[in-house]
Amino acid sequence: MDDIIIVGAGIGGLTLGLTLQAAGIPCRIFESAPEIRAVGVGINLLPHATKELAALGLEADLARVAIATQDSTFFNRFGQLIYREPLGRAAGYDHPQFSIHRGDLQMVLLQAFRTRAGADRLLTNHHCVGLEQDDTGVSVHFSAGPGGAARHTVRGRAIIACDGINSAVRRQFFPDEGDPRYSGVNMWRGVTRWKPILSGASLIRAGWLSHGKMVIYPIRATDSDGLQLINWVAEIETPAYRKRDWNRPGAIGDFIGAFADWHFDWLDVPSLIRGADSVLEFPMVDQDPLPRWSFGRVTLLGDAAHPMVPRGSNGAGQAILDARAMTAALLGCADPVAAFAAYEKQRLEATTRVVLTNRTNPPDAILREVFQRTNDRPFASIDDVISHDELAALSDSYKQIAGYSKEALRA
Repeated sequence: MDDIIIVGAGIGGLTLGLTLQAAGIPCRIFESAPEIRAVGVGINLLPHATKELAALGLEADLARVAIATQDSTFFNRFGQLIYREPLGRAAGYDHPQFSIHRGDLQMVLLQAFRTRAGADRLLTNHHCVGLEQDDTGVSVHFSAGPGGAARHTVRGRAIIACDGINSAVRRQFFPDEGDPRYSGVNMWRGVTRWKPILSGASLIRAGWLSHGKMVIYPIRATDSDGLQLINWVAEIETPAYRKRDWNRPGAIGDFIGAFADWHFDWLDVPSLIRGADSVLEFPMVDQDPLPRWSFGRVTLLGDAAHPMVPRGSNGAGQAILDARAMTAALLGCADPVAAFAAYEKQRLEATTRVVLTNRTNPPDAILREVFQRTNDRPFASIDDVISHDELAALSDSYKQIAGYSKEALRA
């Protein structure tokens, strides 16, 4: 009864469980899936997120399975370099930027939580189907997995919904919420074993959405055969799209044409794409920011609270920051209702800014600016198109809004 109930064992739920456990706040995590498997593709953990994970003692564990990203590079679709800047510790941050397989990150968090809190503190095959609350606590109803017939009720002090973009808890409080907002861009994702590209720890963005854009970065270290696991994302403006599903298979033939002539001195992009074992398709969608997340003893966290376009390496990072803020609020106030209100006051406006900025001026706005100024043509010199100071300002403005400028982190 004294437990905080966490719904969902994704990145946000597991990080929250670890931060609460470290603070001495009892919690239990309930996950819908029958087992937690290392699935997904690559994500980036920016320095504001790795700072929080390092505070949990996880930096060494992450470093063993991730790439410490060294630089960010921007190219046009002709393979010409537009801009390069250092990242993470190479840029003077106190903490690294990690490029990592999402499954590897989840397994690090899962193992740490089970070791520190106890295996009985995380239960799988528990799908949330509803809840009620009163003055003393919450009653959360679970089925045996999605659509499962067997149901039972768990009682707790409060509930924090970390159940992702299709959150059942969010739907209970916003039953009439509209459909996801489609950005007009569809994406296909895959991982390919490939020789190191550029520095071997580069985050690469190339092209532009109207003709095809790529994001490419390594997520596992070089193996004995000299190859890394490379994560790539193809993004193209596409009128039609299918309902969001992180696990929907995609067809290479639907998008490879946009990149058929991307044969650069430093990378053969069509070969990289065709080298993937499988491809996933996902529409770049988000939801309009909510007016509130908290309802008495119930609140939302991570993608359940603020689904955002998967751009700018911010989905997992903002969930991790939510977890830190949530734990601080609960430590500062024994009453979960007041704590949830304080958490929402700190995080709702900040995440709303990120959601809206990702729609209009994401970190790849550099590519859009050069695309427009050159009318999608090769350039003789990038200095004839845009100054280095303008490029740096475009990059720095996003860091400020997303909360990972060096000044913000040190403050």
